[in-house]
Amino acid sequence: MSKPRIALIGDYNPAAKAHQGIPLALTLAGDDERGCDWQWVHTSTILDTPSEQLAEFDGVWCVPGSPYANTRGAIAAIRFARKTGRSFLGTCGGFQHALLEYAEAVWGVPQPRHAELDPEAVDPVIAPLACSLVEQSSEIRLEEGSRLAVIYGTDVTNEHYHCRYGLGAAYRGRLASGPLRVSGRDADGDVRAIELEGHPFFIATLFQPERSALAGRPHPLVRAFGDSVNRRAAV
Repeated sequence: MSKPRIALIGDYNPAAKAHQGIPLALTLAGDDERGCDWQWVHTSTILDTPSEQLAEFDGVWCVPGSPYANTRGAIAAIRFARKTGRSFLGTCGGFQHALLEYAEAVWGVPQPRHAELDPEAVDPVIAPLACSLVEQSSEIRLEEGSRLAVIYGTDVTNEHYHCRYGLGAAYRGRLASGPLRVSGRDADGDVRAIELEGHPFFIATLFQPERSALAGRPHPLVRAFGDSVNRRAAV
């Protein structure tokens, strides 16, 4: 019997630490009875309506490495996962683009901007961080009652980053109500993880949990994502 399949949405770069870590992280998350196959899907190949293109996958992981070759393709893949109930994990750039997708489709923001692509944007959904988090690690405080806190089994963790952009201050209030909500913040209260209530599995983090695999450590979030993919495939 074939294993469940995960689409790794991004532009593969063998020099990127996150891209080195993702296959290792998925391998560490599985075992003989539980595990997934995966395929890198370059954003340049993703159609505006990728339903048939991604139908064979049970999970979607939008991986680090923005700006992507095809921003609209990455957003389309995220929208596909959100609307079809596919298990979704977004890390780093995947977190940023999950917010862009939701801002456009649900918050009704016309042409939501990413400051990395549009530095002159007046009101970007994704804005420069006050302090760069390139090759930095810091404490994350997980929201009480969140799925992420249940996955970790604790309310505090320490995670690694490689990014310069996060949710713009003008949009943080949008996460105070509604199904898309904050599940993790840094020590200053800035948003570092989100999850979508009512979806089988939809979590995005600004940090890169896949980095733990480079040190041989399985990560609880990647394992939970893999478990969710397996559950969906078994239905």
